[in-house]
Amino acid sequence: MNILFDERLDGELVRRDKTEVLTDLQHAVPSLTLLHREEDLHPFECDGLAAYRILPMLVALPETLDEVEGLLKRCHALGVPVVTRGAGTGLSGGALPLERGVLLVMSRFNQILKVDPDARLARVQPGVRNLAISEAAAPFGLYYAPDPSSQIACSIGGNVAENAGGVHCLKYGLTVHNVMRVDILTIEGERMTLGAEALDAPGFDLLALMNGSEGMLGVVTEITVKLLPKPETAKVLMASFDDVEKAGRAVGDIIAAGIIPGGLEMMDKLAIKAAEDFVKAGYPLDAEAILLCELDGVEADVDDDCDTVRRVLTDAGATDIQQARDEVERAKFWAGRKNAFPAVGRMSPDYYCMDGTIPRRELPRVLKGIAALSEESGLLVANVFHAGDGNMHPLILFDANKEGELALAEDVGGKILELCVAAGGSITGEHGVGREKINQMCSQFQPDELTVFHALKAAFDPQRLLNPGKNIPTLARCAEFGAMHVHNNELPHPELPRF
Repeated sequence: MNILFDERLDGELVRRDKTEVLTDLQHAVPSLTLLHREEDLHPFECDGLAAYRILPMLVALPETLDEVEGLLKRCHALGVPVVTRGAGTGLSGGALPLERGVLLVMSRFNQILKVDPDARLARVQPGVRNLAISEAAAPFGLYYAPDPSSQIACSIGGNVAENAGGVHCLKYGLTVHNVMRVDILTIEGERMTLGAEALDAPGFDLLALMNGSEGMLGVVTEITVKLLPKPETAKVLMASFDDVEKAGRAVGDIIAAGIIPGGLEMMDKLAIKAAEDFVKAGYPLDAEAILLCELDGVEADVDDDCDTVRRVLTDAGATDIQQARDEVERAKFWAGRKNAFPAVGRMSPDYYCMDGTIPRRELPRVLKGIAALSEESGLLVANVFHAGDGNMHPLILFDANKEGELALAEDVGGKILELCVAAGGSITGEHGVGREKINQMCSQFQPDELTVFHALKAAFDPQRLLNPGKNIPTLARCAEFGAMHVHNNELPHPELPRF
């Protein structure tokens, strides 16, 4: 297994006996539900990245803010690390527990506290499901825009932790663009409010910093999100292509034409077949790739944009263009895309989902590179993209029961991410770094940048007790990974502590 906990960091943490920690927490926070028997811990041993599993020392299931505060204060005093978990749908190992740590599960904080249709805001607890926010806002003609494919299950607290997106993020933004305020608790149990219900808040923009911080800076306890009016109309075009690279170029052509779709998604032949077999969405099985382009807004404007996009797609080489005839067919088109991950799961015992992001203009070149890696490794790769913002989700098919295939899939995944970085992109768009991509952080960032990241972490959490060993690699790890140049057997700036 290539993705391992950083043992140097783990070794610096205080080693506490499980019985000692359990007794201390039961005495300090007697109302707190704590799971400690092995059979009760197993359901929490992984998140959505199920290839990697660690049994936590303890699992805490708080129901009140005072219980969370008391837990954090005691863990800080004892030097016991804490990993926060929401619904457990994350795909990067961000909620993977620690063998000598407490797993703080926030799923019981699941109340929608207020929907304010006049201010177009909703105050919610972190355990509220993403889709539940839109359901609560629907009677007022409003909805919450970010819609990850897992929105029926994923929680808004996890969305903040990973800065989640979804099929409509091109036009309406990621979580960071739709959150107005978060309340957090630091590892010392201090309560803080970041952001405001107004468009601006005094001081540094720590709200943006918290989005995508992967549970390393604080525990989110309440979130105020922005609600948007439902568009008057939404229409979907599905374009078929006989070549994947043509479809990739068409994405850039649509944006260049001045159109910002509500959603612009791409699937290749393998993903098309999987989704069609699973959902019966009406996808063309003879196409090498399809684009789904949703245009929303005022009806007259949408009709004009549909005409423009049809011309662009035709010029780009589309072999067929269909427009959803009604809301039922539109929902079917999107059901195929949103169920692409489970659909591909029916084709192989296992798959490994990547999450790189690239400039749109690089789509054809990167797709060609992924195809080459697939052929070289002998592992099939199904490609599903938030194509409009360049967020790629290659799904690498493998069988973990065959010796060496998991390691091979990891190797292919790492090379895909490095291909994204070489194209001017990033190793993650919405799934986060977590444990999964920590080695590729060494490829994307320079030593001085990583040192700044560690310093920022230390400003919030000097003892490195919140989700340690995730997201930011040590410089020594990067040197061992071979992604950092070392002069005279010394790391850069040897006078600096290595955090």
